[in-house]
Amino acid sequence: MKFKIIVDSSSNLTNDYIKDENIGFEVVPLTIRVNDKEYVDGDSLKVEELLNAIEDPNVIGRTSCPSPNDFLKTFDGYDGIFVVTISGKLSGCYNSALVAKGMAEKGTKVAVIDSKLVCGAMRVIVDKAYELIKEGKDFDSIEKELIKTRDENNLLFVLNKFDNLVKNGRMSKVVAFIASMIAIKPLCYGEDGEIKIKEKIRTFHGVLKRLVVNIGKMCPETKGRKCIISHTLAEKDALFLKEEILNAYEFDEVIVENNRGLSAFYSLQGGIIVSF
Repeated sequence: MKFKIIVDSSSNLTNDYIKDENIGFEVVPLTIRVNDKEYVDGDSLKVEELLNAIEDPNVIGRTSCPSPNDFLKTFDGYDGIFVVTISGKLSGCYNSALVAKGMAEKGTKVAVIDSKLVCGAMRVIVDKAYELIKEGKDFDSIEKELIKTRDENNLLFVLNKFDNLVKNGRMSKVVAFIASMIAIKPLCYGEDGEIKIKEKIRTFHGVLKRLVVNIGKMCPETKGRKCIISHTLAEKDALFLKEEILNAYEFDEVIVENNRGLSAFYSLQGGIIVSF
């Protein structure tokens, strides 16, 4: 069986993430429209240019998921395909990939995994898929393991601004109201594909400290796991978090990465997303 791993661009991954002549890998981009200009969330997208374009509070940017055909054309030449998408409650990517699965050629096995989260949580699933394929596991066993990995993933995040999440209806009205209160910095988390608030803190530094504490509450055993810190032009805060996490826990690896197009669009400058 010839395997391929496919992921959408909310994962922050680029097309050269996996270089293996025996295993295919591809990132299917979402698109972001700001006024009359469309930004394709591909490898060449300049994040700072996108953020500058949406800096005006009166500008409303919109995002679009890939079409079923966008996913379908990535299947060519492979008969064992694993597609990992952003939470189906935040985007239509999952549904598009499911439609593409139904359109696939007879004999092609396709597993579509709704990550129920975003960013680093998707990368963890991709890494697991690659590891299991290299181990020679069969398709059905890999799919089961990926769902298990997905269900064990956690995500915490803190943002300076929630503007685009609110404008695009990605948060409930209650959560959006709390997040908009100037006097607090909410520590948010993902649960079953939805955004919820875990704690309300008064300072950004304070919420970073509480984020570290809550990692241990949500994931008592960190050994054997990865922690991925995804940030939008907030490297100093991300490196501070990395040091705090390394001192507090036994993750096999703590990775700091830049948010790319879609993740940067929603998290905005200063946003930090931690997957573990």
